[in-house]
Amino acid sequence: MKITVFGASGGVGREVVRQALDAGHEVTAVVRDPARLPVPAHERLRVATVADVTDPEAALSVIDGQDAVVSALGAASNKQARTAPVAGPALSAITSAMDRAGVRRLSVVSAAPVGPLPEGEGFLTRAVVYPLLRRLLRDVYADLAAMEAVVASGGTEWTVVRPPRLQDKPHTGGYRRVIGANVPGGSVIPRADVADALLTALTDPACTCRAVGVAS
Repeated sequence: MKITVFGASGGVGREVVRQALDAGHEVTAVVRDPARLPVPAHERLRVATVADVTDPEAALSVIDGQDAVVSALGAASNKQARTAPVAGPALSAITSAMDRAGVRRLSVVSAAPVGPLPEGEGFLTRAVVYPLLRRLLRDVYADLAAMEAVVASGGTEWTVVRPPRLQDKPHTGGYRRVIGANVPGGSVIPRADVADALLTALTDPACTCRAVGVAS
């Protein structure tokens, strides 16, 4: 499979690149600064520098001829999401470019608090954790919610992956996954497992046009 990865130099994005190469895929890693992509040169890796991921023409240049797209884009802070949102505008450009290129399969990373609380979630999470997170990171989540709306309204075969708090821990492959809901009691997950979920969704028909909750 030929896969374009947006946000390839971020914590989740670089794991997507590594795992996709390990699985035998051809990868186009989209970055602003190639020096920030700590992945060794590989015969199936193309590193593409795109200064503005909200530009549909720039997006088209790295999507045309591909089989699938993975987005690990997101604002680095509440301030950035408030002043210069990333995920929503970028996915608007990316999905437009995908339509023009005839590329259908898309998986994107969002966040658990953007989705609904799972059934049976504990009182502490319902009454304290989720309300606090949604207040502290309201601009980040607003940007991700806008992204989800753009993705769901487009013509792609999309999957939104919603993880809880991300950790820099090794890939386990043993994470929990719930299609159409968040994971009950899910509080953390390694970035490498989120990358696994993003790639797995590309070939799992059960994930098509669905949000998927993941957690350790």
